Amino acid sequence: MARANRELFSTEIVNRGVEDSGPHAGSVDFSVRVRRALPDFLSSVDLKYVKLGYHYLISSGFYYVAAPVLCGILGVEIGKVIAWKDSSPESCVFDMVSVGVLLGLVLYVYLSLIPRSTYLVDFTCFRPPDEFKISKEEFLELARKSGKYSEEAIVFQEGVLKRSGIGDETYLPRAVFRPERKITLKDGREEASMVIVSVVNELLSSTRVQPQDIGVLVVNCGFLRVIAVDLARDLLAAHPGRYALVVSTEAVSYTWYDGNDFDMLLPNCFFRMGAAAVLLSSHHLDRWRSKYELKQLVRTHKGAEERSFGCIHMKEDGQGTRGLSVSKDVIGIGGNALKDNITTLGPLVLPVSEQLHFFNNFLFKKETSKPYLPNYKLAFEHVCVLATSKKVLDEIQKNLDLTDEYMEASRRTLEQFGNTSSSSVWYELAYLEATSRIRKGDRVWQITFGSGFKCNSVVWKALKSTRKHPRNPWIDPLCVEAKI
Repeated sequence: MARANRELFSTEIVNRGVEDSGPHAGSVDFSVRVRRALPDFLSSVDLKYVKLGYHYLISSGFYYVAAPVLCGILGVEIGKVIAWKDSSPESCVFDMVSVGVLLGLVLYVYLSLIPRSTYLVDFTCFRPPDEFKISKEEFLELARKSGKYSEEAIVFQEGVLKRSGIGDETYLPRAVFRPERKITLKDGREEASMVIVSVVNELLSSTRVQPQDIGVLVVNCGFLRVIAVDLARDLLAAHPGRYALVVSTEAVSYTWYDGNDFDMLLPNCFFRMGAAAVLLSSHHLDRWRSKYELKQLVRTHKGAEERSFGCIHMKEDGQGTRGLSVSKDVIGIGGNALKDNITTLGPLVLPVSEQLHFFNNFLFKKETSKPYLPNYKLAFEHVCVLATSKKVLDEIQKNLDLTDEYMEASRRTLEQFGNTSSSSVWYELAYLEATSRIRKGDRVWQITFGSGFKCNSVVWKALKSTRKHPRNPWIDPLCVEAKI
């Protein structure tokens, strides 16, 4: 138990210099910081989630197993027709009609039962005007001038920003720092309206889809992310032949915190303006013009656990100031959710050789050895991890043994746009397209997190090699071109 607990923490020695006065003058002063870290994914494997993954695999495979059976039945009937030379003309005509009817019935039943594919026709991401750009230095200057924060709160935010992985050209409405400003729902609506209208108009223009052709509209703001795609997929299954528009955004001005509680100041340091619009279709004819096909979607919800349910939530501080509270345990809780999620996803995406290697190690491993962590790099060409913070990205890279190339899109998005919450993974996918990384047949794994606590995975397969698009938010000499 002690060993398991140690794996949940990381330590950092902080050198504070030399004592100037007091009984210990001249001595080196240092402290040890202990922080929650992601759990070691190799330390334990919950078989419940392994079974769940294979349950999904068997359920989805039923429709494809049924195909050979139906073909066998059809083959028997065709065999009868081949024997026409031994039958009367009337019997031949009857057999031809029977085969035609049976063929039509088989196709109708099979196409009705098999789940329709969901296609990602196109997506767009919002790039705010340059007037919203804000550096870390200006952020701290405006926070200090606002008079809303104590000096301790300013120092805390300065330390967080230094370690955040966020760059000096992210986007934020400066109105949040106005001394007289009171947070209202109207502010959130105005910000959401600005980013949503822009990104939706751009998407409809690029795809030439008329608003009346949209049969499903899903708008999410904050921590929902992949859940919106899952909901849109289910609604498209109930309304085939229509388009679904998914809009993801983050209203910074409504969730902004004007107090001094450290756990509620964290979102101020990381969240930034952003939005993405995604056009989905379940129509077979849309495959030819779509960019991606949805292959797998796995959602993990840990809300039944009290620590998970309360690790991210809206609350009021001691002075009645409302804000988003982030628990110090969020990284450990998120790590457990991620471990369960990828354990469920594994059977659906990993090569058979990796699954056999995993089970062989699991069944016959020595007590002193750790379980084998499958190589997820064999299942995907690209990975988009929600750009939450540098600390989280570092931990995920280490636990999944991902290369710097796999993490590049996430790190660059965090640096250039900050944490745009629900739209973050779409900025990362846009980065991969802007750098011409996507090739036909490539598999893209998007990993997202949310309050509750939730961890979700969605897997896309590229239907074509993507080219740079002038409306891509990364097409700017100061962004991508300087980094290639």
